Amino acid sequence: MFLSELKIWNFRKFGEGDNNNPGLNLSFNSGLNLLVGENDSGKTAIIDAIKIVLFTQSYEYHRLEDEDFFIPDNAAEEARKKDLKIECIFRGFTAKEAKNFLEWLGFEPHYYLKVFLEARRENGRIYGDVRAGPDEQGTALDAKARDLLRTVYLRPLRDAEGELNPRRKSRLSQILSSHKDFSKEEDHPLKKAVNAANEQIQKFFEETDETDDKKEGTEVVCQINNQLSHFSSVKNPLRSRISIEGKNLRAILEQLSLSLSNNKVGLGSNNLLFIAAEFLLLKREDYAGLKLTLIEEIEAHLHPQAQLRLIEYLQNESVNDSGGVQLILTSHSPNLASKVNLQNLIICKDGYVFNMGYEYTKLYKGDYLFLERFLDVTKANLFFADGVILVEGDAENLLIPAIAEIIDKPLTKHGASIVNVGSTAFLRYSRIFQRKNPHEFMNIPVAVITDSDEKPDEYYSNEGKDVTEEYSKRIQKSIQTKNEIYDGKPVKTFVSPDWTLEYVIALSGFRKKFYKAVLQAEKIQNSDEIGLTQDKKEKISEQVKTDFDKWKEQNLSNEKIAFEIYNNIILKKQISKTIIAQCFAKILNESTRREEIKEKLLKRDSKLNYIINSIKYATSGHIKKSEVSDD
Repeated sequence: MFLSELKIWNFRKFGEGDNNNPGLNLSFNSGLNLLVGENDSGKTAIIDAIKIVLFTQSYEYHRLEDEDFFIPDNAAEEARKKDLKIECIFRGFTAKEAKNFLEWLGFEPHYYLKVFLEARRENGRIYGDVRAGPDEQGTALDAKARDLLRTVYLRPLRDAEGELNPRRKSRLSQILSSHKDFSKEEDHPLKKAVNAANEQIQKFFEETDETDDKKEGTEVVCQINNQLSHFSSVKNPLRSRISIEGKNLRAILEQLSLSLSNNKVGLGSNNLLFIAAEFLLLKREDYAGLKLTLIEEIEAHLHPQAQLRLIEYLQNESVNDSGGVQLILTSHSPNLASKVNLQNLIICKDGYVFNMGYEYTKLYKGDYLFLERFLDVTKANLFFADGVILVEGDAENLLIPAIAEIIDKPLTKHGASIVNVGSTAFLRYSRIFQRKNPHEFMNIPVAVITDSDEKPDEYYSNEGKDVTEEYSKRIQKSIQTKNEIYDGKPVKTFVSPDWTLEYVIALSGFRKKFYKAVLQAEKIQNSDEIGLTQDKKEKISEQVKTDFDKWKEQNLSNEKIAFEIYNNIILKKQISKTIIAQCFAKILNESTRREEIKEKLLKRDSKLNYIINSIKYATSGHIKKSEVSDD
């Protein structure tokens, strides 16, 4: 059996839907589920909701507080009085598992179990109880059934070493006592070992005559008893002894510790040891209870490679037919988000959750295979972003953040991620954010920046005529076609108004600065030196002036100059667009006329409007549904 659905009404970030529908209705895979998202997106609330209803195998207790009740913004007093409800639905029962819950099972056409917590506030106190059953009333679960539903829970920033150290009711003793090797206490080998050890300890500490010079031991007990003789009464004399506590097996287990044999291990290695120990509970033979583990911040104290090894193992274990376990994990790690199959991801955003399974997104099955191959750790940042810009090359990847800084829309400050898809495979990435359910809306503005890719054929010949009306029509048709392909809430497409990004910049009022960047990139690309000397920079500036004077004498239009720079210099000489973008971004950032550049970008130069508008959209933090189409 596994936790199939979680429904929440008025718990923390999750309120209540229309017509008394839950504020959260989340379906889980029977294997691995990875909750990802930014801070305060609702991940912990989901984990807490589950363990409040089901309890944990470490017998932790969570007391509901006023803060656990959802309070809408500017809520009226009546809205603040709404009750809280959390509902867990289990499916996939075997006959062996089902027999433990027969009294509470429903049928639809297979067995299912609904367990729910309802809580209310009265006179400053909170009242709540857990019931189960297919109807709305339900009945209380008995102790055995409750124990079979307990989950394994690992808290964030866990003290793995402390959890495995000896103490009363230690976590290690709880884990070991649940293992079959410790199920029978009578004549257990550990008790015999402790009894034998106690005989040696008693011998070491036993009292002897002070003249006995053959005894190998200590007089500690003798000295303690001497002190006690002064404190105790004649009727009830007190005597001490030192031994290993061994009255019962649980007491012995509480004195054990688990550690790694390696010397000087750190937090990360102890965390792995703790997780391995917890898995003993889920690997028990003939266990008919729930095999569910909740782990917050699975990446805690682990470096990236260790994270990948761990998630790979957990992903395999969750689908293991010989006792697979269900895992619900939370993470802030792009490493893990990139490694886990996309269908196992659940994105948490602003109190909403979005399953990434095939039945929920507009991704095709082929898209999942593609993204499994190419969605690496740098691209996985999009799962944690408040806005996303998808670009098709390194040049845009370098240049757009620089422009965003200049116009006071820094991407990092606005939580926007730029993702270089390395091709025109925008559809495969943009469909991650598009939902099959028309009532679901992922409020993450996604900007697709792409080239119109319409080359001005008029410039093919050396004579090169001016751009014709026919070319403008072809550009508009390309823009319209690309908008139709990629647009669909929350995705909005921004297409270059001319051939390519580089050609557009060469057409803009930044053409001289851009041409300087082209010449700098050519020098850097063809040189083994790091950077450019001041002398070379000055010579490049002179060449820029000479060439632009020459083009002016030739009476070349802006379009012809742009064509000369992009087609006849950049493309024909095969100058790296990436290096050009790097040089151009540096020229803009180092300019002493930064405010003038900002004003030109925002007001006086329309050629780069599509870039400016894409940045504004991705950094807006929210989307007006009217801004993007429904298709």
